[in-house]
Amino acid sequence: MGQVPKGELKDFLHISDFDKATIMKILDRAAEVKALLKSGDRSFLPFKGKSMAMIFAKPSMRTRVSFETGFFLLGGHAIYLGPDDIQMGKREETRDVARVLSRYNDIIMARVFAHQDILDLAKYATVPVVNGLTDYNHPCQIMADALTIIEHIGQLEGTKVVYVGDGNNIVHSWLLLAAVVPFHFVCACPKGFEPDKETVKKAQEAGISKIEITNDPKEAVKDADVVYSDVWASMGQKEEAAYRRQAFQGFQVDEALMKIAGPKAYFMHCLPAERGVEVTDGVIEAPNSIVFPQAENRMHAQNAIMLHLLGL
Repeated sequence: MGQVPKGELKDFLHISDFDKATIMKILDRAAEVKALLKSGDRSFLPFKGKSMAMIFAKPSMRTRVSFETGFFLLGGHAIYLGPDDIQMGKREETRDVARVLSRYNDIIMARVFAHQDILDLAKYATVPVVNGLTDYNHPCQIMADALTIIEHIGQLEGTKVVYVGDGNNIVHSWLLLAAVVPFHFVCACPKGFEPDKETVKKAQEAGISKIEITNDPKEAVKDADVVYSDVWASMGQKEEAAYRRQAFQGFQVDEALMKIAGPKAYFMHCLPAERGVEVTDGVIEAPNSIVFPQAENRMHAQNAIMLHLLGL
């Protein structure tokens, strides 16, 4: 892979695989195509005659609907392959699935558990592979988040984004974005729930953004432009949920915490949310909550990512 210029990668697996110019170009394109679709114009059909295979090892509402609808709105056809259809790695080896689907489709999107699965898929597929989420990262979500921040604040550069909660795949993608685009990123998490050390190191050593990992949410959110939250126990960790609720005491984003953040702070959440757990109903429904524009932007960001990968 080392020989490929950063702007011309086949796949979209990690935000940090791309340079700043490419990431910003994709975000600009997302805004442009979004405006076109919002205007009711349906004449832009770059994916006409193209098909996308969507592999879901874990179920999803947003990822499935945003990819399938987005690809369709731009003229393409998307095929849903659920947990029972494909059983990648169990019923059929990932490298075989990759090569077969590449012969039928123009692009593959996959939402899997093990990060190695997306790497293997990309290695053996001869068409672009888009990471629709792994246990390690969620790059499409963070591209949508970046688009949302640009729309509401005017720019991503120089903003202060404070994530409160578990140092999970969302945090890893924020860190990888911070290795490319300069902004201030703070992750406030309970002790023992910090993000992957290697990823933190990689982001810090890139020397692009100010990055802080802390265990004090109240201190962290001061002067935030964005306070960001996610569920404390993600899919497959629900048995841990009770233990985590105990460990995460004091990390709920409530009205008091938003008040400390200050009047300019927007609230963001990648959804699904557990109201009354990691965030209060009041915060999600407040005027400065932008969780629904954020969810919508999954589709627009992903469309732009696919346009980029397909060279359209």
